[in-house]
Amino acid sequence: MTNLKEIYENRRAVNFFDKDKKLDNNTLENIINLAVLAPSAFNLQPWKIIAVKSEEAKKRLHPLAFNQPKILEAPVTLIIAGDKAGYLPDKEAWSTFAAQAGKEGTEGAKQFAQILYDTTEERKIKFAESNGGLLGMSIMYAAQYYGVDSHPINGIDFDGIQKEFKLDENQNVVMLIALGYFDKSHELYPRLKRYNYSEIVSEI
Repeated sequence: MTNLKEIYENRRAVNFFDKDKKLDNNTLENIINLAVLAPSAFNLQPWKIIAVKSEEAKKRLHPLAFNQPKILEAPVTLIIAGDKAGYLPDKEAWSTFAAQAGKEGTEGAKQFAQILYDTTEERKIKFAESNGGLLGMSIMYAAQYYGVDSHPINGIDFDGIQKEFKLDENQNVVMLIALGYFDKSHELYPRLKRYNYSEIVSEI
């Protein structure tokens, strides 16, 4: 599938996954490598992904997602985490920024990032979650491009997942994304109404 409009129209949040249909590593890598074209603040890419694939890891994640069956059924569930400290001046990603902006431009950007994100815990969380959310949506569209179904999951124990999967204190769990192939013995619910331009946009 190469038509972007079709990708948007065909992506659905799939509740039922075919347990017998595996997601091969090459396809998973292709999905992630395409998805990381998503934008991020200062191109810092402050995110981390844990691919939960083994039966043992799925059983650990399952109760932390309130026992949702898709955790056990999907061949892979991604834990998407955003780095609350991803803007700090010692982060390696700034070297990529510097290759384009130069030393002076990079130093100015680092100072601006400190002003934007370093003043409160709420701003740090905002930094982590907004960038992690951009990656998450990009993963789901990339998956659709490769013919893989997905489901974003926010009904989870965020703190429990952080602890269980040994994420450090700055790695903020943003969402889970189950990846696999729709179990065609079930039916998808009809797509619910989406609010359109006239309903959500205020022109000023």
